[in-house]
Amino acid sequence: MIKGKSLVSITDFSKEEMLRIIELAADFEANPNQPLLQGHVIASLFFEPSTRTRLSFETAINRLGARVIGFSDVNATSTTKGETLKDTIIMVSNYADLIVMRHPLEGAARYASEQSRVPIVNAGDGANQHPSQTLLDMFSIYKTQGTLQNLKIAMVGDLKYGRTVHSLIQAMSHFSPTFYFVAPDELKMPQEYKTFLDQKGIEYHEYTDMNDVLPDADILYMTRVQKERFADLIEYEKVKNTYVLKNSMLEGTKDNLRILHPLPRVNEIAYDVDQNPKAYYFKQAENGVYTRMAIIASILGVK
Repeated sequence: MIKGKSLVSITDFSKEEMLRIIELAADFEANPNQPLLQGHVIASLFFEPSTRTRLSFETAINRLGARVIGFSDVNATSTTKGETLKDTIIMVSNYADLIVMRHPLEGAARYASEQSRVPIVNAGDGANQHPSQTLLDMFSIYKTQGTLQNLKIAMVGDLKYGRTVHSLIQAMSHFSPTFYFVAPDELKMPQEYKTFLDQKGIEYHEYTDMNDVLPDADILYMTRVQKERFADLIEYEKVKNTYVLKNSMLEGTKDNLRILHPLPRVNEIAYDVDQNPKAYYFKQAENGVYTRMAIIASILGVK
């Protein structure tokens, strides 16, 4: 039962609950204006910059008929006066029926869920988890492939700090995938996620050349090398342009291949890819609205 639950990590939802969200997202896509939450107030607390996640959550809230309170600039809050996260969350949970929160510190969302009287939806905590992104990625994969089962999923770029790939591995582990991890040595998939896959008996292969995986992939999941996760900018400069997908590289790939990217892109997908029918990242971002409507409606028990 999703009602009343926080969504901090993708592992908070069972396989059945994830599939329920995907089913509801399709329902909201077919009929996006459903004012099921009139009279509700939802807090949107963004302690870290965001465009797509914040705007798609706020669009979802508006389409459901609820009111949004909150902030997108931490400098305009009492945090600058020294107010703790604990006090902020206790206070805001007196005002709202649900809190959507992004925070730069790993574990901040779990901590907030332990302090809050109302459910917390984690909109990203550092390099840790981004579960609503995972669910919209799953919805996008399902829409483009017609199934979640037995897919070959290539993940390219920043696999060390990329919270979207970490969450997606955990979610897709229910559906017998094969993973291809493509990254420079500095940004390889962390050992804990490889151990997780080993324990589940899920096949994965590691590469340093993207061309090695393109002919086999059903899903190509590109990621940005995230400057904000690097303490050493020299290290960032070394790896930032390691993988750039160009349209010419897509010749000879499968017809059903679709390219996903959590966005924003910097230069890892060339602009000439945008016109290719295999490019799906902008539609993927749109799917975020329907998926987040499904998450909020489910947690608040109106669907």
